[in-house]
Amino acid sequence: MNLKRLVFIMVLAFTGFTLTWGQDVKINFEEYDLPNGLHVILSQDHSTPIVAVTVMYHVGSKNEKPDRTGFAHFFEHLMFEGSKYIPRGEYSKYVENAGGTLNANTSNDRTYFYELLPSNQLDLGLWLESERMMHLKVDSIGIETQRGVVKEEKKQRVDNAPYGTFLQEMLSHAYTKSPYRWPTIGSVAHLDAASYDEFMRFYKTYYVPNNAVLTIVGDINIDTTKAAVNTYFGGIPHGQYEIKRPDTSEPEKHTEVVDTVYDNIQLPAIFEGYHIPAMGDPDFYAVDMLNQLLSYGQSSRLYKSLVDEQQLALQVAAIPLPFEGPGLSIILAIPNIGVDPLKLEKAIDTQLDRVKDNLITEREFEKLRNQIESSFVSSNATIASRASNLATDYTFFHNTDLINTEINKYMAVTREDLQRVAKKYYRKGNRVVLYYLPKPKDQE
Repeated sequence: MNLKRLVFIMVLAFTGFTLTWGQDVKINFEEYDLPNGLHVILSQDHSTPIVAVTVMYHVGSKNEKPDRTGFAHFFEHLMFEGSKYIPRGEYSKYVENAGGTLNANTSNDRTYFYELLPSNQLDLGLWLESERMMHLKVDSIGIETQRGVVKEEKKQRVDNAPYGTFLQEMLSHAYTKSPYRWPTIGSVAHLDAASYDEFMRFYKTYYVPNNAVLTIVGDINIDTTKAAVNTYFGGIPHGQYEIKRPDTSEPEKHTEVVDTVYDNIQLPAIFEGYHIPAMGDPDFYAVDMLNQLLSYGQSSRLYKSLVDEQQLALQVAAIPLPFEGPGLSIILAIPNIGVDPLKLEKAIDTQLDRVKDNLITEREFEKLRNQIESSFVSSNATIASRASNLATDYTFFHNTDLINTEINKYMAVTREDLQRVAKKYYRKGNRVVLYYLPKPKDQE
């Protein structure tokens, strides 16, 4: 196949285009464990000559010590540095020269690495990921290099970005006990203070086969792939340290937390954070649907009322933060020019009260269910997204078949459930409100 044609197909696959996907298609997969504890998930799809090779490690910022935050995000970067057999800085070149793409991301709960490759390059992806797991180069040069990278990223994305500190401010105000109280990017001071031995201990504790899921999706032969997996990963030893799962519980909140943050911004903003249950909890599905009701599209309740009709807001959104432990649901809004943020906040509260006081209509509920079904299908429509979802469902729930059945949990939510969770979780005593205001002229 012409290389340009192959790259074109890969781009389409990666950006959400699908050649042969329908709503009624069940995702078939096989899963098993290697003796070293590595969980393997294989899913065959011959529609395009592409394969996704991914590894999800069950480690995120919540696994860090309070005085050593940022380690998981730091290792996301460090694991591109090189290995015993991969020269420094060459990792990405292997994938790019093969016509593929790669990346990684870190959350509070897990770290995820992936390569999207032509299917005849499966062995390359397996070799690269096995090198991360067994022979990562952790030395003073790499540590200092990635410290600099993280510092620059924090400057660009947090310190100097409009509203960039919102997440760290929200988490630190919302949580007093839970390790979710710091963001994944962590503290530069903590990284500077960390020793080589501390970095190595973190690596050897969490980036081990018994704390990982290897997922391979795409144009593969199952038997051949199993043999290749055993070749590249079978000899990696089981981790030698105990993997402790931190307590993510947080005392129930009864008092509203309100604060003001002055930032280098032109327009003020309101951020409201409501404590919600963990992913997988039955109430989480109702909360997720409630957020969709409030802000999905221009016909949603918040957008239609606050942006279109009353013209109080330039932008409004309701977004759940899905954590493995108890999370947050965020409502954010940017007031229209000249609108008092307090007036906008009151208008948001009015929309929440509508859901609390009255069941949504049958017609609105049916529209919401249709939106959820459409989103569910779209979320599994590409090879890359399927690999991620398979890994997530096993890592957090040990139920990989949720990729096929989780929609049933949404469809079990009733109108009464939406009203109930609105009353239970979207109350003032259960929330943090942050007002972001432009810095006074003399402080800029």
